[in-house]
Amino acid sequence: MERTKVGLVGCGNISPVYLKTEKMFRNIEIIACSDIIMERAKARAQEFSIPKACTVEELMADPDIEIVLNLTPPNSHGVIAFKALEAGKHVYNEKPLAVTRQDGKKILQLAKEKGLRVGSAPDTFLGGGLQTSRKLIDDGWIGKPIGATAFMMSHGPEGWHPDPEFFYKRGGGPMLDMGPYYLTALVTLLGPVRRVTGLTRITFPERTITSQPKYGMKVEVEVPTYAVGIVDFASGAVGTIITSFDVWGSQLPRMEIYGTEGSLSLPDPNTFGGPVGFLRAGSRDWKEVPLTHGYIEQSRSIGVADMAKAIETGRSHRANGELAYHVLDIMHAFHDASSLGRYVELDSTCTRPAALPIGLRVGEID
Repeated sequence: MERTKVGLVGCGNISPVYLKTEKMFRNIEIIACSDIIMERAKARAQEFSIPKACTVEELMADPDIEIVLNLTPPNSHGVIAFKALEAGKHVYNEKPLAVTRQDGKKILQLAKEKGLRVGSAPDTFLGGGLQTSRKLIDDGWIGKPIGATAFMMSHGPEGWHPDPEFFYKRGGGPMLDMGPYYLTALVTLLGPVRRVTGLTRITFPERTITSQPKYGMKVEVEVPTYAVGIVDFASGAVGTIITSFDVWGSQLPRMEIYGTEGSLSLPDPNTFGGPVGFLRAGSRDWKEVPLTHGYIEQSRSIGVADMAKAIETGRSHRANGELAYHVLDIMHAFHDASSLGRYVELDSTCTRPAALPIGLRVGEID
């Protein structure tokens, strides 16, 4: 099988997992990596046997590279995406698609003009946990979905991330950082959103980094760190989401979906596997459901592999730009609603991506 050649831009904290899991897929191959710090790019290339470490300009000029995997910090997602598209290459961004709605729209418009594809993380909704959940919903196990809850409660990344300042600057915060996992899962399970409202706050105006190598550094917080959203799905279901970098602990579930005939307990949407629980109407006992799909271990790059397969066959790819933009629009709408004190009607929408077929072996995509 001829593998689609991929160039990776951004060799920071998230890159090792992509460089490791990419090798499980039979249809893609990372052949070059680049970073603003060339020593870091060279180190990643040596660590993962990547043929070439180079500048961004050299990577964009490489005629063999068809897809640019953009793992830069959020405030560079738009810049690198524009460069890739102008160079005639498809682009797959880490989440979020862009920092602003304006840049998100420009990325999609430029791709459309040039006949290119845009993909975006997260691709965890393609894992066995959430694909099983989708099958249960689509097969009617819980009846008609009527509601959902999603909670991401933490005290922020400054205690473990080696370079955490950007989480508290423009493009960061718990909603834009972690919200994509939860909202992408909800949209792929329940469909697009028509309007939202929300409330946000900054609890700690200054953060102190306690991880290395920047231990003791003070960070001024510029974005909301506690965000509550109410979601009105076009299907009629109603959802609640809370994302926080302000709490010291929580016993809330990650995600639950409620229907007229039962309820589902979903796994952490930042993972690919995890248990799926089902409660039938009239019962008091939750039952764990055996997973129907594979990809239950760490499988980041499945979205890139799926996009490469879609380019080859002409079908739509699942972790696509329209889905990612709709999620970006929802997250900003929560913040807008809090500032304006009202509901915000969404201009964007998307189509639920196709479910993965049952029976795929690790490394396969269809």
